[in-house]
Amino acid sequence: MTIFLLRTIFGILTFLLVLRFLMQWTRTSFQNQLGQMVMVLTDFMVKPTRKLIRPVRHWDMSTLLLALVMQVILFALLSTLAGLPPAPLFWLWQAIVGVLAQIIDVFFYAILLMAILSWVNPYSPIYGVLNQLTAPILEPLRRVLPQIQGFDFSALVALILLQMISRVVIPGLAIGVI
Repeated sequence: MTIFLLRTIFGILTFLLVLRFLMQWTRTSFQNQLGQMVMVLTDFMVKPTRKLIRPVRHWDMSTLLLALVMQVILFALLSTLAGLPPAPLFWLWQAIVGVLAQIIDVFFYAILLMAILSWVNPYSPIYGVLNQLTAPILEPLRRVLPQIQGFDFSALVALILLQMISRVVIPGLAIGVI
């Protein structure tokens, strides 16, 4: 039960920090319900950290570092609960892989939600936010993939590629195979 709670709490915090980082990187507007929710839930950590760590170009390094710290703390706690000896380099590596996995998850769920909304309610206010957020993934695919009978298959291809990365590359990185 403790492990479940730790994974859930730290997973949600990491997800929100990664979402905030990606929204800032893609210049997605925070003037919407999703953006406002992310700001409210992460400001308590990000604002003090920003005083110490400045952005590099369009990369909010304080938010990214906080996501990494959340994952390091999670792996340190899990290792301690399992009775394993301290292994800071292992925790750091697992944290990096964990943040990469969260980045993949944010893009996957944003593209999936955007695809569903395009069929159900393309005029939803969140659709524009998701479109901005997923542009770095979908725009290159749209340039390569032709539309067939007016259908854009870039979201489907992106979802398949993201799942491949999530199920093959990320686990390989986690165990140090790749």
